[in-house]
Amino acid sequence: MFKITKSLLALTASALIFTAGTASAKVEGDTIILGSAISFTGKYSTNGIHASNGYNLAVKVINKAGGVKVGGKSYKLKIQYYDDESTPARTAQLLERLIKQDGIQYMLGPYSSATTKAAAPVTEKYKIPMVEAEGASRSLFTQGYRYLFAVLSTSEQYLASSIGLAAELAKKAGKKPQDLTAALVFENDPFSLDVRAGVIDDLSKFGIKVVIDDKMPRDLADISATLTKVKAVKPDLLLISGHSKGAATAARQIKELRVQVPMIAMTHCESAKVIDKFGGATEGFLCPTQWAETLSYKDKMFGTAADYDKLFKKTYDGYKNVPYQSAQASAAVMVWKDAFERANSFDRLKLRDALAATNLKTFYGDIKFSKAGNNIAKPMVLRQIQKGKLNVVAPSKWASHPVDFPRMVKY
Repeated sequence: MFKITKSLLALTASALIFTAGTASAKVEGDTIILGSAISFTGKYSTNGIHASNGYNLAVKVINKAGGVKVGGKSYKLKIQYYDDESTPARTAQLLERLIKQDGIQYMLGPYSSATTKAAAPVTEKYKIPMVEAEGASRSLFTQGYRYLFAVLSTSEQYLASSIGLAAELAKKAGKKPQDLTAALVFENDPFSLDVRAGVIDDLSKFGIKVVIDDKMPRDLADISATLTKVKAVKPDLLLISGHSKGAATAARQIKELRVQVPMIAMTHCESAKVIDKFGGATEGFLCPTQWAETLSYKDKMFGTAADYDKLFKKTYDGYKNVPYQSAQASAAVMVWKDAFERANSFDRLKLRDALAATNLKTFYGDIKFSKAGNNIAKPMVLRQIQKGKLNVVAPSKWASHPVDFPRMVKY
């Protein structure tokens, strides 16, 4: 973990010593400066650091390969960071600072849907293009924003594949999907509530009955009351979303309370490092992901998804699995490089139009934006923890391993 800590300290230090300037700060000499208010502290800090590592790796690789070419000249990339402390109001303040004081005219997104919701009105107000990689809430793309572009799949898709898989497995076992029951526990934040909305839609589509529908407490530290109900009611499917802290709490208390459910699906398995922390108790967890190293995506910069996986682990110690939050952050920087070179300009309005016309193949997947700004070219996939490893099990097109079902753990 030394390299991660060292990286964070360096980023914080650079944020403190950065000299505020005029609008000319958007390009300084041979350097294009991207801005980001991101969570280095607070409840989103784990994923904020994962995202910044992804941003920084892409900048390193791009600069090493010759940088970004505009007007026949090569430019390096640099990122100006501030810590938003996982607080949306602070995100908005820092975006104002980056734009008005530091003169930054090209943005990378913060971590989380909540902070991205705070950032988007600011960048829209000043007509500053923002490519974001960590705000998946579908409500971000119903506001008519013209300067917001997201490389990731939207939140309602996160757990949908697990419900479809449960229905498919029920049919194979000679049951009807409508005979299944589900328990839900979700954080009360924009991302998780949007995940829940997608879950409710898909459960209704298959006729699966909801028997528990609980919100996580504000501090995400204890869901034992819900899990006690789960043990009593014995649903067929347990669905959980609460970012990294919620995932860690759920995995820990599932182990402590010896919860047995045929299928458990939760967001943020990788970033919460549930395998490392809770070992065999996580066997069989289904974990939705935006990206996996076994997928067949590739590009000229990073190579294959597997190549990116190897490079990331070589660059940053302490990662058994590369979080998709890091991969999609690297992809966002790639989108900026592509837009600068196609626009052949630093004019942010021309860049906005170039971003809107993006049609890019990357190690992370295909990237093409709808008029609303969300990526419509890349699906979610579902991984299962099998003998301590995360293996893709759905959709079948991308599956590297068959699903293990029902989930049976000897506590």
